[in-house]
Amino acid sequence: MNRFPVFVEFVKEGLVIPDAEPTKDTAFGSLEQWNGNLGPGILNARFCMNRAMYLANTNGIGCVALKNTNHWMRAGAYGWQAAEAGLIGICFTNTIANLPPWGGIDPRLGNNPLVIAIPRKGGHVVLDMAISQYSVGKLNQYKNNNEGLPLPGGYDADGNLSSNATEILESKRLLPVGFWKGSGLSLVLDLLATVLSQGKSTAKITESESESGVSQVFICIKPEDNSYTQQAIEEIIAYTKASRPEHAGGAISYPGENTLRTREKSLKEGVLVDERIWAKVRSL
Repeated sequence: MNRFPVFVEFVKEGLVIPDAEPTKDTAFGSLEQWNGNLGPGILNARFCMNRAMYLANTNGIGCVALKNTNHWMRAGAYGWQAAEAGLIGICFTNTIANLPPWGGIDPRLGNNPLVIAIPRKGGHVVLDMAISQYSVGKLNQYKNNNEGLPLPGGYDADGNLSSNATEILESKRLLPVGFWKGSGLSLVLDLLATVLSQGKSTAKITESESESGVSQVFICIKPEDNSYTQQAIEEIIAYTKASRPEHAGGAISYPGENTLRTREKSLKEGVLVDERIWAKVRSL
C-alpha cells in the first residue's frame, strides 16, 4: 500500500507498462532467462516463481532469472508462494543504489532484498530481509510517525551512528546488516542477479535515476517429504526457541512467525494501513 502511489507515478511516466507480459529469452533445462518487458513487478514475480516451481517439480530444482522488471513490492510474498506449494523458495532482486559500501560514504550498493522460505506444516519459515539494517520503506515509516529506531540504522551528516530515520534518509548512509558482511552480501546478490538474468546492474539502474528495469532471481528446490525432514525442522525451531528470553515475558520467534500472527489478526479485524497513505491512494 505504501508504494502504490509510486507505482501509479511510474505507470504515468512509462516506467511500468501495465499490460506487458514476460517473455522467455533462453532455457537450459532447470535454468531459464525471462524478460519482464517493464511489466508490473508483482505480476512478473508471481509468474517467475510459478515457473521456478514448475521446474522444481519436474527436475528437483528450478531457477528463473528475470530482467527488465519492476519493484516486486512485498518480497516475502514469493517465498510464501513457494512454501505454500511445499517447496523451498529463494529469491532476490537488485535495486537502485541506496546503501554505501563498507568504508565508503556514497551509495553504490542496493539494499537488494533476499527471501528464503522453507515449508513447514506448523507454519512456514520465511526470511524476508533487506541488506540495510532497516529497509527504506521502514525508515520512511518511522520518519512519518516521528519515532526513533529501536537500534541504529545508519549515519547522520557528521558520520555518527544514528537512530533518527530522518537524519539517515537525508545523509543517504544506511547501515548494512553485519557491517562489512552485509556490504559483501549486497554486492554478490547484485552480481548474481545481473549475470544470471543478463539484465541491469545496480550501477545501470542508478544511472537512469529511477528504480525501474531491475533484475531478479527465483529459485525453487523440492525437499524430501518424509518424517526426517519434518523432525529436523521442528528440532531446529524448538532448539532455537529454547533460548532464555532477554527480557521477562519475551519470546523467541522464527522468521515468518510474526507475519502469521499479523495475518491472523488482519483476517479478523481488517488490514491496518497508514491513514495518510490511504488518503493519498483514494485521491488517485
